[in-house]
Amino acid sequence: MEGQDEPCAYLPDQTARMVYQRFSACPEETYLALLERGWRRFGEVFFRPACAACTECRSLRLDVEAFRASRSQKRIWKRNQDLEVRLSQPRLTREHLALYHRYHRDMARRRDWPLHRENAEDYFHTFVLGQGAFGRELSYRLEGRLVAVALTDLLPGAASAVYCYYDPALRARGLGTYSILRQVSLARERGFAHLYLGYWIEGNASMRYKARYHPHQILRGRPGPEAVPRWAGLTPGRNPPPSAPVQGGA
Repeated sequence: MEGQDEPCAYLPDQTARMVYQRFSACPEETYLALLERGWRRFGEVFFRPACAACTECRSLRLDVEAFRASRSQKRIWKRNQDLEVRLSQPRLTREHLALYHRYHRDMARRRDWPLHRENAEDYFHTFVLGQGAFGRELSYRLEGRLVAVALTDLLPGAASAVYCYYDPALRARGLGTYSILRQVSLARERGFAHLYLGYWIEGNASMRYKARYHPHQILRGRPGPEAVPRWAGLTPGRNPPPSAPVQGGA
């Protein structure tokens, strides 16, 4: 199903159009094939950009085995070792919803995000429904208090970072970065080849951070279901930072 043109949420003066597929129960092999071709999942819905005049949303995946943390990433990893980390199935509690709303109010103020106050049903349909055998949640607690949540999908040979939100009062900890490092560690423990980080948009401050993780690959074009997806190598002119791999597990 193809949606209608609407104002782009990421780039001003651009319009966006998405295509959608819905699965009440998506097989892991189907999900992986979609992921390799640039599709993302929220709940039971899979989506991909279909904008006619813009190709700025580019799928980015990280080479898990070759990844080496930068110095700043290693400092963030060390800074957050006092957090309690739990891996579980995605769930919904009042604590989750309150943290989600705090995060979005802060992003609306700092980054001009549209402020959508999702109720419990909206959250359930976006982050809990459709989890199948692959949906997981990384919850982070500081002295018993929930301070961050990362939704991630674990598939045969690959992980997909779905969404992350955290307490804006702890922004100096770099919880978003720490969560990605945790997912890298989780994928590495399972011998996965790739961690998919979603769409990289160079012109958007909230999305360009993904290119800081090396070595990464960018999907070329928008391959169809029968086409072989082609992923380009490292960003030209950049090299992985010479640092040690992340240690520890989730």
